[in-house]
Amino acid sequence: MFGTATTGTSHDIQAVPGLWRDAHGQAAALASRGNTRAALRSAMLKDRKIVLMDRLGWDLQSPDGLHEIDEYDGDDTLYLIVHQPETGRHLGSVRLLPSTGAHLLGDKFAHLCADEVPIGPDVCEITRLVTAPGLSRIEALQVRRQLSIALFEHALAAGITRYTMVTHLPWLPSLLSIGWDAEPMGMPHGEGVNAVAALQIFVNETTLQRLRSAWAIARPVLPLPTIGRENERAF
Repeated sequence: MFGTATTGTSHDIQAVPGLWRDAHGQAAALASRGNTRAALRSAMLKDRKIVLMDRLGWDLQSPDGLHEIDEYDGDDTLYLIVHQPETGRHLGSVRLLPSTGAHLLGDKFAHLCADEVPIGPDVCEITRLVTAPGLSRIEALQVRRQLSIALFEHALAAGITRYTMVTHLPWLPSLLSIGWDAEPMGMPHGEGVNAVAALQIFVNETTLQRLRSAWAIARPVLPLPTIGRENERAF
């Protein structure tokens, strides 16, 4: 699902081009598995709790009252994270779930698809796309753009041809305004702010280059290799 620190859409926001930066330098993106990068993972899960549970009121799990964690946050779960390297600040992140395994659309939201849930080694689900609660709307959009490019870079490197995701309808305009080539997979279900829909986002090099050009982010945002295997354990 798609969560952000503030309500509203991004159609009326003129974000600063390029990468987010502060007095300590510009943001960086990385891919991390499960319990690696303990401090950054903890900060990500804390921000997820503040945004999704405290601010948006989603009925989710917080085993310690500080972090939002569910059954899909496993030892091998892949996260793409935008952060401030000098301070360790979490700026935004997304959780990726292979469609061939347990994932939200297949397990809990299959009814949102008019046809069968897309499953295959080239299909991956986007979940928990969140920007940090302390960001302004302009900064949040800038971080989402960096995350979007990271998603495309990862997909093209991993052989992913499309992403799926479930989103609440109030966030749909903000999500689509990122510039993805996306289409609904069925009719929305629910009413008002609780209505949800399933989307699929098609991945190709042409779209990635269009996003790079539009946002003045010419260089790759993910380091190579994209997935680290550090032994650092989580909190």
